[in-house]
Formats: sequence, structure tokens, C-alpha cells
Amino acid sequence: MNLQRANFQMVGKLAVVVSLMFAFGYALVPLYKAICEMTGLNVLALNEQVVASAKPAPPQNSQVDTTRTITVEFDANSRGPWDFKPAQRSLQVHPGELTTVMYEFQNIQNRRMSAQAIPSYAPQQAAAHFNKVECFCFNQYTLEPGEKKSWPVAFVIDPKLSKDVKTITLSYTFFEVGGRTPAAPVASVKPDAVAVSGT
Repeated sequence: MNLQRANFQMVGKLAVVVSLMFAFGYALVPLYKAICEMTGLNVLALNEQVVASAKPAPPQNSQVDTTRTITVEFDANSRGPWDFKPAQRSLQVHPGELTTVMYEFQNIQNRRMSAQAIPSYAPQQAAAHFNKVECFCFNQYTLEPGEKKSWPVAFVIDPKLSKDVKTITLSYTFFEVGGRTPAAPVASVKPDAVAVSGT
């Protein structure tokens, strides 16, 4: 009989412990809020701020300066027998404005060729402010005999460009990659000149 009574007492004690644990868990959230209000510290909010600050900031849109207009001239030079030219010779743009122009190329040779373009700028100070988003000059291209291509150049002129610059010339030189470049001429020496210098 004592054993049965001891078991009932143990079950009662366990029930009280379980009830206290449940009540503590239930009261934990209001208790935590009360402690945060008293101390002025909110650890959860701080953690959320840290996570939010760790996320990269979205890129800011470039501001288009509509008070300025810059004339961009397009030029094309080729080192070899092929046709290479811009679709338009000049364009007026606002700094910060995304602009796209096309360049046209045709391999007029009777053989396959690989080529690439190199850009240059005038005035030279414009190079640091002429940002190309897309450009055929980033890659080499292989063209079959007679093949025609049109390639885009998408660019933005940085509004920080000096206001003194009113015109920019973008020039491309298109050259064959791995092509045969004629050797520089070697100066010929006449035998008479050697004989005179040797005496």
C-alpha cells in the first residue's frame, strides 16, 4: 500500500513539474519582452539589422543629365582587305543615358579569317568615363568568306565627365588575329659603300 501511495505521489510531482515547465515556456515571450523594455535592448531586432545590412545594396540607377548633350562620333579602321564601318557616323547623347550603336563587318576575302577590334578614344580623358556595357571588342570572331555581321556597342557616358568635353570620338581598329603581317623592309647596303667604309 505504501508503494502504491509513493507511486501516486511521484506521478503528482511529475505532473506539477510538467505544468511548471509548460507555464514557463508560455510565459517566456512576455517575460523576454518585459526584460527588453526594462533594459532597452532588443537582441532579435539587432540580429535582423545585421542580416539586413549584410545583404548587398541594390545598384543605384545612373542619373541622366538632360542639361548636357555630348556628340559621339564613330570611326572604323581596318587592317586588312575587309569592309568595316559604323551604321551611323555620329549621335547626340546625354551623360548617364544608355545608348546602343551598331557596327557592320563583311569578310570580302575568299578565305576564313579570325579578327578582333581595339577601341580608342579622343580626347584621351574621355576613356575613363566611356563605360561600355556590351561591345564586340570584348571577343574575337571567325568569319567565313563573304560573311556579314552586325555587332552592337552599348555604352553610358559617366556624368562626371568634364563639362568642357562636348565631342567624343570612339574609334575601332579591326585587325586579323594570327594573320600574316608583312615584315618591315630591310635597308640594303651597297658593296661600294662597304668597301669605302672598310678602307
